[in-house]
Amino acid sequence: MYLKIKSTTTYFSCLPAFLLALLPAKSNCQSEIRADSRPNILFIMADDHDIQAISSYGSKLINTPGIDRLAREGVRFTNCFNVISLCAPSRAALITGKYNRLNGVLRIGDPLEEKQETFPKLLQHSGYRTALIGKWHLLTEPQGFDYYSVLPGQGIYFNCPMKVKGQPWGNGNQGGIPTKGYITDVITDQAIDWLKQNSSGNPFLLMIHHKAPHSPHEYPEKYAKLFENDLPFPETFNDNYSGKNPGLLVSNAGYSRLDHIYPNHFTEKVPEGMDSETYKKWAYQSFFKGYLRLVASLDENISRLLRYLDESGLAKKTIVVYTSDNGFFLGEHGLFNKMWMYEESMRLPLIVRFPGVVKPGSVNNEMVSILDIAPTFVDFAHEQIPSTFQGKSIRPLIEGEKPKNWRETIYYHYFTQYEVPEHDGIRTKKYKLIRFYILNGNSFNEMYHLSNDPGELNNLYLNPKYKSVKNRLENSLNEMKTTFETEPGTKY
Repeated sequence: MYLKIKSTTTYFSCLPAFLLALLPAKSNCQSEIRADSRPNILFIMADDHDIQAISSYGSKLINTPGIDRLAREGVRFTNCFNVISLCAPSRAALITGKYNRLNGVLRIGDPLEEKQETFPKLLQHSGYRTALIGKWHLLTEPQGFDYYSVLPGQGIYFNCPMKVKGQPWGNGNQGGIPTKGYITDVITDQAIDWLKQNSSGNPFLLMIHHKAPHSPHEYPEKYAKLFENDLPFPETFNDNYSGKNPGLLVSNAGYSRLDHIYPNHFTEKVPEGMDSETYKKWAYQSFFKGYLRLVASLDENISRLLRYLDESGLAKKTIVVYTSDNGFFLGEHGLFNKMWMYEESMRLPLIVRFPGVVKPGSVNNEMVSILDIAPTFVDFAHEQIPSTFQGKSIRPLIEGEKPKNWRETIYYHYFTQYEVPEHDGIRTKKYKLIRFYILNGNSFNEMYHLSNDPGELNNLYLNPKYKSVKNRLENSLNEMKTTFETEPGTKY
């Protein structure tokens, strides 16, 4: 357990005057006294990596020994959720610790306002050496980092330019210094190089943001023969959307439905002459074989990074966190992509390894949120958690404790984009309520009993037997929407 020093001023005020006179300047002394007591933090975030493609979460599609090693040596969270399942908004929620109505990034294309408080800024100010390598996607120049090397916009998989600190920022979607190689390898190479140059002195925060396994699924030739056999179809693949919102039926939903998926999502030519059902099955096999090949590459690079931590001696004093910016539909409900507030889209992987603190191979079933990452890292840095952060530190959960009155509800809000209507909702341990906003101020609602219906196939919203549950959930949703979208710093 680490000593938590909330205020160096308070700490030094307890010393006799003659000892105070012998101390160096406050800023230097602060860094020195904390250097040995605070852990390094290595944060790895994938893009669109669903738990159904991680073997330690029970995947039947792929083995992921690198990520599984983290789970074997750390704690695996089974109920981690997003608050908006879309790349840029999710990243804004992560770094600010705030819901998107308050951080201002509602959709892809909205820039992150640079003056907002973020956890990298706080850790940098407290003496951490900070770096970001990989996907940024928030348009404005990254703040709070001593070093960054990030993709312009979404980036590309082969020979991707990197926007490096010290060069003119300009347009966040353009520019950069040319690099050679496959981007998952390049990001890992750069991360290891940075670690080699920053392996002593003050603790570090290194954020590694991979592009994989986001489409288009371009991969090195060595992965081309993986997953040649047909993949099994998920149980809900043929969901007819009975009881679900009209948006899944009345529009093409080409960014969501496999039977209407736009051809530009594939790296191979789409065969001609297929009927809708044939196209749906072909799309599933083609799209997800490519997706899994990218996961295989990602997992190998995570293994490579973990080996370096072992060889360098950094592993024992470094917290390693693995997660994704979103969940992802792997054919469930006949869908791909994310955005909709169903389980596959909303749920995130979250694995934390911290030698000597985390019980190896442990599993935590408490409800945690992407908003919790920011306060957790600030907590481990022994700093005061800002009042603007809306998440809670999960440090006690990581250390094997359960705080009293831990949350039992997650609030979610998606803003219209990519043919998906605006919707919000809440997810409790047993139930989920989703409210889709449609024309003229009306809404379409869905409610699921998750314990009895984990596939979310039976909409109970109009079922009279569940009227009291519905009323309770609606009251809670309205209260949470008002609280979390108008009152900065309100915890839940």
